[in-house]
Amino acid sequence: MNRHMIALVREIRGITQGELADKISMSHTSISKMEKGEINISDDTLNDIAQATNFPVSFFTQEYEVYPEPLTYRKREKVAQKLLSPIQAKINLIKFNVQHLLAELDISGTTIPIQQVTETNTPAVIAQKVRKAWKITSPVIDNVVHLLEEKGIITACFDFATERVDSRCITTDNRYPAIIFNKTLLGDRQRFSLAYQLGHLIMHVYYTIDWNRDVGHEANLFASEFLMPEKEIRKDFDNGITLALLASLKKKWKVSMISLLYRADDLGYLTPNQKRYLLQQFNEQNIRRREPKELDIPPEQPNLLRQWISNLKKKKKLSTSGIAAELHLNIDDFIEMYS
Repeated sequence: MNRHMIALVREIRGITQGELADKISMSHTSISKMEKGEINISDDTLNDIAQATNFPVSFFTQEYEVYPEPLTYRKREKVAQKLLSPIQAKINLIKFNVQHLLAELDISGTTIPIQQVTETNTPAVIAQKVRKAWKITSPVIDNVVHLLEEKGIITACFDFATERVDSRCITTDNRYPAIIFNKTLLGDRQRFSLAYQLGHLIMHVYYTIDWNRDVGHEANLFASEFLMPEKEIRKDFDNGITLALLASLKKKWKVSMISLLYRADDLGYLTPNQKRYLLQQFNEQNIRRREPKELDIPPEQPNLLRQWISNLKKKKKLSTSGIAAELHLNIDDFIEMYS
C-alpha cells in the first residue's frame, strides 16, 4: 500500500480530504493521518477509498514515486494551485503508465542531445545543433509531434480544464522523457509548447540548474530558433512587418502571429514604437488571445503511447478492460486518457 496514492487520486478527482472523509464516513483528521503515514490503512478502508474515488484497489499498491510540481510548466504567470493540482496528479498517472509500458515491452532509453547553456552555447545555438543532429533540412518543421515521437520522446495530452496551463515535460524514474500538453490547445500554440518543452528536456531537466536561471526564457529562445530558424526567417521580415504579413507567415511557419511578431522583434526588425503599434492593432482587432479562426493550424495528434499500449494489449492478449486493469485504471479513465 502506497499512502501517497490516496492524495494523488483525490487530486485527480478534484476532491478535498474533507470531501473524501465524508464519502467514506471517516474524520478529516484520519484521512490526513493516512496520507502522512501516521496510521495504518485497513483493507476495508482501502476498499472504501477505492470505491469512493472510482479507482481499482490495485492502483494504491503501485510503488512509484509521486513527483511534485517542477519548473517546467508552460503556463501563465499566476495560476491557482487548485488548477495545477489535478493536472499534476494526472501527469503523474501518465508517468506511472509509461514506466509500466517501458518495463513490460522492454523498451530501452531514447537519446536526447542534451546541452548545457553557456555564454557562447546559447539556447539559439543549441536549437541549431539539435536541428543539425536530427537532420532537419526543411526550415519549417511539418509535424512536431511526429518528429519528437520519431526520436522516441513520448507525447501525450488531456484536457487540463484551464487555458492558463499549456504543457509540461517529465522524465520517468529511469529518466525516459515525455511531454504532456493541454488537449484544448490550438495547433500553433501546441507546436510552440512542444518545442518549448523540448528545450527544457535538452537544456535543463538532466542538469542541476542554478535557482536564478530564467529557464522559461531560455526555453522560449530555444523554441523560437527551433521552429523559426533565424537564417531562413530573416528573408520573410526584410520588407517590413505588418499584420497582413504576420497572417500570411502564420500559415507558412505554423506558429502564431504573436510569436512571429516577437521573433521579428528579437531579431531587430521592430523599433519600440513599431512593436507598440502592432500590439495595439492586435488589441483593437481583438486577436491578441484568439487569432482569426480562418488562420487556425490543425492540432497534431500523438500516437507513440497509444502504439505501445496496443503492443502490450496484443502481447498479453488483453481486452480493452484487461489493458485498463493492467495499467491500474478503470475502463472510463482509460478511454478518456488514451482513446
